[in-house]
Amino acid sequence: MHIVPDSQPLQAEDTPTLADRYRAVRELSVDLCRTLTPEDFTVQSMPDASPAKWHLAHTSWFFEQFLLQPYLKDYRPFHPQFNFLFNSYYYSMGGMHPRSQRGLITRPGTAQVMEYRAHVDRHMRKLLKSGAEVAELAFLTSLGLNHEQQHQELLLMDIKHLFSCNPLKPAWRELPLVADTTAAQLKFISRPEAMSKIGHDGKGFAFDNETPRHRVFIQAYSLANRLTTNAEYLEFIRAGGYITSSLWLADGWATIQREAWNRPLYWHQDLDREFTLAGEREIVWHAPVCHLSFYEADAFARWADARLPTEAEWESFAADQPLAGNFLDSGDFQPLPAAVGASQLFGDVWEWTASSYAPYPGFKPLAGSLGEYNGKFMSSQVILRGGCCVTPHGHVRASYRNFFYPQQRWQFAGIRLARDK
Repeated sequence: MHIVPDSQPLQAEDTPTLADRYRAVRELSVDLCRTLTPEDFTVQSMPDASPAKWHLAHTSWFFEQFLLQPYLKDYRPFHPQFNFLFNSYYYSMGGMHPRSQRGLITRPGTAQVMEYRAHVDRHMRKLLKSGAEVAELAFLTSLGLNHEQQHQELLLMDIKHLFSCNPLKPAWRELPLVADTTAAQLKFISRPEAMSKIGHDGKGFAFDNETPRHRVFIQAYSLANRLTTNAEYLEFIRAGGYITSSLWLADGWATIQREAWNRPLYWHQDLDREFTLAGEREIVWHAPVCHLSFYEADAFARWADARLPTEAEWESFAADQPLAGNFLDSGDFQPLPAAVGASQLFGDVWEWTASSYAPYPGFKPLAGSLGEYNGKFMSSQVILRGGCCVTPHGHVRASYRNFFYPQQRWQFAGIRLARDK
């Protein structure tokens, strides 16, 4: 079974390094849950979210299904029904429990899920020591680790949403207060028209949806030097942004009418407080605005006499920028005001683009069941770029393509403006 993509040659990773990375990623997932109560692990706050316990089990299921069962001789699954309970959307792997009902899975309990993780980890150590089919094993392990890092971010998104529904507004963890330093003056940086290459360059790991690398023509444009702030978004609200239909796409206008939206998710109705992973706090006005849908980002851009960048514009701009920013590892777990000279291209908030999630020319999904990972979602979703404050450092790159439905806003998503030159 060959599933390493031909368009992305991979070098086998040194086994001890891979094993160390495996241990670090797996331990981080558990550490992110250390302040949760037993009740917190099971509750599901909405159909788009999943319980913490399910994230911990599903990421173990991924290693069990795609590495241990195919590659470790005489491996026996931990539990015969876990394939059904913790499969997410891989129809070729069999049936699955409905996503919207994951919060009803009170059994297995969290303790048994932790036993499941320990079982998988123990056998993964054996597999990584075996060195069998090294290149294949390295790619699949890296895929599984990147998959788990995605779920670490989802875990924090889902916990934040869950806790926001609690009238007590509990904190997931005590976090440092954010100093509301003045944001840099908003400027637009011009780029001339050019032929550019976008997509992964084949060095290191990438998801299949980042390939193949290809040439695109980009018209002259300019990109904002920083992200849009909470203070700037407040101006949009006070100027009647949510009641001016001409600013909105038709689906967006219908959405905000139906959902009665008049401010970002997690902002208090008094417009001076917001819910964070540290509980409710005063809004940091010079920090990037966050938890916006694509529709809100698009309407704000139109109000600001600008637009959202295309993903090709964003990537061509970011390709030669340092991959540094406010990520999960920074320990803030919330967007921060831009430091002097910082572009915030990476970290803080995912940046909505104007591009629909679609295949690149010549795209080929991974073979077999793993082909369901990305390709089948290339419809009705919108691309976001750059990572956010709960994205693990080292997980993203300039070519990384995230995607959400345009009405979703529980992810850490914000705005970078663009203009035609």
